[in-house]
Amino acid sequence: MRDWMAAAEAALEASGAAIRPYFRAGTLADDKSDESPVTVADRKAEQILREILLGACPDCGIIGEEFPPHRPDQKYTWVIDPIDGTRAFITGRTTFCTLLGLLEDGVPVLGLIDQPVTGERWWGGRGVPAGFSGGFGGKVGTRQTVRLAEAEFSATSPEMFDAAQTTRLDRLKNAAKRVYWGGDAYAYGLLALGQIDVVAECSLKPWDWAALAPVVEAAGGVVTDWQGRKLKLGVTAGDVVAAANAALHREALAALA
Repeated sequence: MRDWMAAAEAALEASGAAIRPYFRAGTLADDKSDESPVTVADRKAEQILREILLGACPDCGIIGEEFPPHRPDQKYTWVIDPIDGTRAFITGRTTFCTLLGLLEDGVPVLGLIDQPVTGERWWGGRGVPAGFSGGFGGKVGTRQTVRLAEAEFSATSPEMFDAAQTTRLDRLKNAAKRVYWGGDAYAYGLLALGQIDVVAECSLKPWDWAALAPVVEAAGGVVTDWQGRKLKLGVTAGDVVAAANAALHREALAALA
């Protein structure tokens, strides 16, 4: 995985340099067909990421949020979210991230979470120990002894859940110690640092989750769908629950069941 990591880090350095000039610069957003926002920074960053990753790994596929897939049936496929949390980006919040995940036969095996403004970066995967650098400090590693009654719970927005999902989610968040809304992918980075203990979300696309699972799992956590299945392209429907340790994950699944 060392070569994969080198390519990913080079791509993130270049995409971050393209994103930063647009941050808090009055960047305007367009609405896509699903009414989610997109900016010129999203598109420029993804173009740069694609170019560098394909240059380093010409036999790989590419799946990205902003442009059509490139050979997505390859054994190894990069999954790109150039700006996860575009709403945060256009309102000047530093909780947006660039996400890079690598799939092997549809299964996430390497992930990187990058915050190009604060300089924070998380990584981890198969044969790649969990790591964190930059920003305000912090030691990578989830809380291994925390249980649900002591847990810090987070999700991006209550609007992402339908009525049935909200009923299930309420059981989980009401059993946790505290609840926080907001954060997008940044919350999973905080989980990897032991600041958050449980994240549960729905309606995620492959580019939303492909990078997150390897990072959280390398840091000691567990990530599955709400049925307890490992994440996989074509199988995962977008419901994801991440927990700091296996026992906490079992409690979370029981609450969601």
